[in-house]
Amino acid sequence: MIDLRALRENPEDFKRAIAAKKGEVDIDRMIALDARRRELTGELDEFNRRRNEKSKAIGPKIKAGEDVTELKAEVATLKHSIKAGETESAEVDAKLHALALSVPNPPHESVPIGKSEADNVTVGEWGEKPSYDFEPAAHWDLGERLGILDLAGGVKLAGSGFYVMTGAGARLQRALISWFLDVHTAEHGYTEIRPPHLVSTAAMTGTGQLPKMADDSYHLEGDDLWLIPTAEVPVTNLHREEILEHDRLPIRYCAFTPCFRREAGSYGKEVRGITRVHQFDKVEMVQFVRPEESEAALGVLRGHAETLLQRLGLHYRILELCSGDLSFAAAKCYDLEVWAPGMDMFLEVSSCSNFGDFQARRAGIRFRPEKGAKPQFAHTLNGSGLALPRCVIAIMETYQQADGTIKVPDVLVPYMRMETIG
Repeated sequence: MIDLRALRENPEDFKRAIAAKKGEVDIDRMIALDARRRELTGELDEFNRRRNEKSKAIGPKIKAGEDVTELKAEVATLKHSIKAGETESAEVDAKLHALALSVPNPPHESVPIGKSEADNVTVGEWGEKPSYDFEPAAHWDLGERLGILDLAGGVKLAGSGFYVMTGAGARLQRALISWFLDVHTAEHGYTEIRPPHLVSTAAMTGTGQLPKMADDSYHLEGDDLWLIPTAEVPVTNLHREEILEHDRLPIRYCAFTPCFRREAGSYGKEVRGITRVHQFDKVEMVQFVRPEESEAALGVLRGHAETLLQRLGLHYRILELCSGDLSFAAAKCYDLEVWAPGMDMFLEVSSCSNFGDFQARRAGIRFRPEKGAKPQFAHTLNGSGLALPRCVIAIMETYQQADGTIKVPDVLVPYMRMETIG
C-alpha cells in the first residue's frame, strides 16, 4: 500500500514510477477520491457536532415549555445527512482502497530504468562456465537415464507442469533443503519457520500477491484460502497488524515450503524438463529491519544466497533488475542466475528484493524506534535461499561426467552419504 500523503504531495512522481513499472493506475482519480474522502470527513464532523448540540438543547426547551418541533426536525435532517454522508464515505473509501491496492511499489531511485528483462544490468559474476571433453547432456536426459527424474510420472499424476524425483534424485533435493536451512540457521542468523502452505486472502494481499497476481495463483474458493506461491507470504504475515518493540529488529526468518504457481507463458527450452513447473520447493529468507538499514540489508541478504552457490561450486551471474522487470511489490531486486551447461543457459535461482515499507503498510507491520516512541512502518526484504528444482538442474548438468554419472558436490556428500549418482 502506498503512502497517500506522499501521493497527494508528489502525484507526478507516482505517475512516473507507475509508468516505469509498466503499470496502469488512474492517479488523478485517486487524488480526487482522496480529496472527497477528506471533505466528507469534515462534513460529517460538522453534522455530528450540530446534531449533538441541537439534541442537547431539546431537553431543556421541553422543560421550559417551549415548542421543539422545528428543533426535532432539524435533528432528523442532520441524522439523514449523516447517514447519507457515511454511505458515500464508505463507497469512496472502498473505491480508493481498491485503486491503492493496484498501485505498484515505486522503484528505488538507484534502480536502472528499462522496459523488460533485456534492460537488466549484469553487476557481477562468480566462477567460470565448466568445460567438458564430451557433449554435456540436459537434465531431462540425464535424469531419465539415471532413473532419478520421472517426467511422465508427474504428467500421469497431475498433468503438464509436474514431475517426480525418484531415488537419488529425491535424496539430492532433500539434501539441498537440509543444507540450505542448516547454513542459514547456524551461520546467517535466521530462525527456521515451518508455516502453513495455505493462507488467507488478507495474507496474500498483505505481501502484494493480491489483487495483482490472482490469475497466477491457486485459490480454494470453498474455503477462501490460497496455495502459497512462496514462503514469503506466510512468513511475512507472521507479524501482520503487530507493533514490534524497538529491540526486536532486525528479525531474520527462513522457511522451506512447496510453492504453487500457474506459471503461464513458458517458452523455448524452458518448456522441457523441470525449469518451469506448477509446484516446486524453495527455502526462503525473510527479514524485517529498520528503514535506514534496509539498503545494506539487501546486500547482506544477497550475500547469504551467493554463499550457497559458491560452496556448491556453481557458476552464476548477478543481475540488477530494471524498473520494467521489477515485481509489483519490489522497490529493488537482484536476481542470481546459475549456469546450466546442458541447457546452455542461465536459470534464475534467487530473487533478493527490498520492499521498503510497501508490504508493511499493506499488512500493518510497525515497530517502535525506541521505547515509548511513536510506531513506524518496518521495511521488509526477502530472497530465495535457494529455489529448487533449478539448483538440482544446475548440479546435475554441471557435475555430469563422461560415463553418464553425476558427481555429488562436496558439501552435500555428508547429507546424501554418497559421492556419485549413478
